[in-house]
Amino acid sequence: MSACAPPHPQHPHPEHPHPPHAMPPCRRPRFPVAGADLSASVAVFLIALPLSLGIALATGAPLQAGLVAAAVGGLVAGRLGGCPLQVSGPAAGLTLVTADLIHHYGWRATCGITVLAGLAQLGLGCLRVARGTLAVSPAVVHGMLAGIGITIAVAQLHIVLGGSPDSSVLANLRALPAQLARLHPAAVSMSALTLALLLAWPRLPGHPGRLLRRVPAALAAVTGATTTAALTGLTLPRVELPSWRSHALAGLPVGPALGLAAAVLTTTLVCSVQSLLGAVAVDRLVAARPGPVSLVGRSGLDRELLGQGAANIVSGALGGLPVAGVAVRSTANVNSGALSRNSTMLHGVLVVVAALLMVPILEEIPLPSLAALVMAVGIQMVSLHHIRTVTRHREVPVYAVTTLGVVVLGVLEGVLLGVAVAVAVALHRLARTRITHEEKEGVHHVRIRGQLTFLAVPRLSRVLHLVPQGAHAVVELDGSFMDHAAYESLQDWTCAHTARGGTAELSGRRGGIRTAGPPPSARCRCRCRPWTPWRTHRFCFPEAAAAPAGRDAGRELACGIGSFQRNTAPLVRAELARLAREGQRPAQLFLTCADSRLVTSMITASGPGDLFVVRNVGNLVPAPGEEHGDDSVAAAVEYAVEVLGVRSITVCGHSGCGAMQALLTASGAGGTTALRRWLRHGLPSLARMAEDRRARPRIAGRAPADAVEQLCLVNVLQQLEHLRAHGPVARALARGELELHGMYFHVGEAQAYLLAGSEEDGLFEGVMGKITEGAVAREAHSPTRENGTSTGALGQV
Repeated sequence: MSACAPPHPQHPHPEHPHPPHAMPPCRRPRFPVAGADLSASVAVFLIALPLSLGIALATGAPLQAGLVAAAVGGLVAGRLGGCPLQVSGPAAGLTLVTADLIHHYGWRATCGITVLAGLAQLGLGCLRVARGTLAVSPAVVHGMLAGIGITIAVAQLHIVLGGSPDSSVLANLRALPAQLARLHPAAVSMSALTLALLLAWPRLPGHPGRLLRRVPAALAAVTGATTTAALTGLTLPRVELPSWRSHALAGLPVGPALGLAAAVLTTTLVCSVQSLLGAVAVDRLVAARPGPVSLVGRSGLDRELLGQGAANIVSGALGGLPVAGVAVRSTANVNSGALSRNSTMLHGVLVVVAALLMVPILEEIPLPSLAALVMAVGIQMVSLHHIRTVTRHREVPVYAVTTLGVVVLGVLEGVLLGVAVAVAVALHRLARTRITHEEKEGVHHVRIRGQLTFLAVPRLSRVLHLVPQGAHAVVELDGSFMDHAAYESLQDWTCAHTARGGTAELSGRRGGIRTAGPPPSARCRCRCRPWTPWRTHRFCFPEAAAAPAGRDAGRELACGIGSFQRNTAPLVRAELARLAREGQRPAQLFLTCADSRLVTSMITASGPGDLFVVRNVGNLVPAPGEEHGDDSVAAAVEYAVEVLGVRSITVCGHSGCGAMQALLTASGAGGTTALRRWLRHGLPSLARMAEDRRARPRIAGRAPADAVEQLCLVNVLQQLEHLRAHGPVARALARGELELHGMYFHVGEAQAYLLAGSEEDGLFEGVMGKITEGAVAREAHSPTRENGTSTGALGQV
């Protein structure tokens, strides 16, 4: 179905509203339901109809209660909920809870408890605590569903075998041998046929199989068993739908207040958690599916809780089962291409129509077939994927305790046990720290595994004091957190051990340990930390400004080196050792100014071995063959290109360059001093800027701030020309093995600019483009070269 797009608000009246050969303007459809929503609603209805009857059968409720819950879930929760594509109705996860309520309080009181649970959900939705509900450990939720699935499967197995189940799972297990001894052949045959169709239907081969698989497996299985039972004339208990006139509505629950409160809490908890987790899962399914996107955005969890509460109030008041989001139906809705909440609501309408007009057909369904369908659903709730997930995250105890608790004690008791075990496991992991000491070749190794908190300080102190005075010690930290108390204990021991003539080395195998705000060291107040943005040591020594010039320079240098040895060296030692063994293999030659404000590793986010850096005053490249030229830059370029095999060369200028300022003065270049003799290599850049026939480079979005900035930009282009004149560079460019890049760094703005222009007729356009992530990604995927100069992005910037 085509959609009409409104005109852009900036152009409400286009100049040519009806151009030639244009399609006629769209009209509002008479029936505002997309075809995808209609087909999805039919698919969901065909799944929901047999499952609703089967779940009602499993709970011991009137079978019509399942249809009421399915209709209300589709219409009320579908209209008011925050997850439009989630389908709500009677859920298998609520079977055990509902069956227990019916056993203790009766059916009408159970409906009243459902209404109270809906009111509780409305209150939770108004308090906006939906996100907090998701804080429950997934292992607890998976264990709860697995326990409910086991209970359902054991109970329905008795009906499959031709008997009747007990209310307790333990009683059902004890009665199972006797039930196997008195099988009902007709019930077993219909159940086996249902299970066989459930398993085989999704695997039908060939083109006919693809057509048949459009019919849901649950509907096909129940239909096949019903048709077979009718044709063979088997005597079996069948679905009984009493007249709607005798349908029981909700009544006031009577019983101990504490028991009723626990019943309402259990129903609220299971309904809310299952619905909210289902909404999150539906969002993931919608985001992952191809094709048109949904007409609505991400789920509003608080609104979803309000919608589920309203649905439970209506369902309970009308004599229906508790309502929650259902994974099977929601998945079918998304996979069928539903675009809006209309599909969910239409599915509810179809359930109402079926409940009113299809009663004679529904009453032909054999109960063992429905029992086999629900038993299969219960078995699927014990998910192998969930078991593998909790095993990978080492949460098997939480999963196992929750599952056994639900099976033996009940849903609420099992969930509370699971939460308690989850909290205990989390505390155990936080407090568990393994500290070992061993000596190898005169070096004492202290290894710390786990989180280092104040609880482990006594054991840490005992182990550290096993290191003799004057020995070399290596402390390996293998964890992700170290609190203040542990940090102080470790630092105090390090200072004391070093003061007694020993040496101590801290290392972390996982890239560093986060600490809870350690204080500055007493011996060195440098606050620099490894792998953080660079900070000048002047901030670490506030008294240096008042001291005589040069007095504290040596101490600052020594303190900085000490900070490197303590903090950074342990992190880079392994990488530097590899580079020492393998040699340097940089991919880029980075030629920039000697200005102290340019930190190449910072502005390029590079590390050891990434850049071959050449720095000089003014980032100049003397032209080859020039009299009294300088061979140091040429030697570095030759070594980088022919020996190291770099793939790119970057010339980087910067704002406020002193060399460019000197060139603009009358005495900037030429003369007897070494600096003036060196600056003569920048005279071609000065001449280039003075020639009006050349296009002057500029920064995207603005003109150069002054003549110095203009000369800095021109100088980058001129030095690129000098580079191309060098023999090694020219040969590598001809072979297509090298790229040249121009770069400009504005110090005051901390902003890098990359040359993005091209050269035509031997001249640069000189357009400097601001570096953005999108631009870099595009250039990196499609570099172009013109006359040997790359217009792509700078390496790994």
